[in-house]
Amino acid sequence: MSTHLTPTQIEVLTAAADRPDGSIHPLPARLPSGAKNKVVASLLARGLVFDAKDSLEYRLTAEGYAAVGRECELPAPLAPDPEIEAAVVAVEAEWAPETGELDRPPVAVERKPRTRENSKQAAVVAMLQRPEGATIAQICAFTGWQVHTVRGTFAGAFKKKLGLTITSEKQPGNERVYRAA
Repeated sequence: MSTHLTPTQIEVLTAAADRPDGSIHPLPARLPSGAKNKVVASLLARGLVFDAKDSLEYRLTAEGYAAVGRECELPAPLAPDPEIEAAVVAVEAEWAPETGELDRPPVAVERKPRTRENSKQAAVVAMLQRPEGATIAQICAFTGWQVHTVRGTFAGAFKKKLGLTITSEKQPGNERVYRAA
């Protein structure tokens, strides 16, 4: 990739290539802060430097080294420590499943939704399970909920989550009575 670099950008890249960590800092002192920001932004946009998150500094990329005719020197790989390797093998052996465990299909655990005994929801369920059932007005008076909240609780928490069957009946001249089966 051929890129046209300004003399300031070349100066910053060359100085960074001479540093062992490839950091572009410190930038030339003669540059005003606005110019420093523009140089860094331009180098970032071209992919010649990257933001080293661990040290809040910008460092050269391989392309940054190549732009000034240098090779990127990568650190030598670390030799594995035999003690650490032995510890890893021991821990992995503890994790290994017993023979035959992988062949078994996973067991589905059926989880039954629960309701706290001292909650409003539990009290409403108890009201609905009475032989006489409960009206929405009775439930609203007991819980302080609004009518739409009671109806939403019937549909959501009771029917869908708890799996209750809510039935209702209306006698002429009376309110609708709800029961849980």
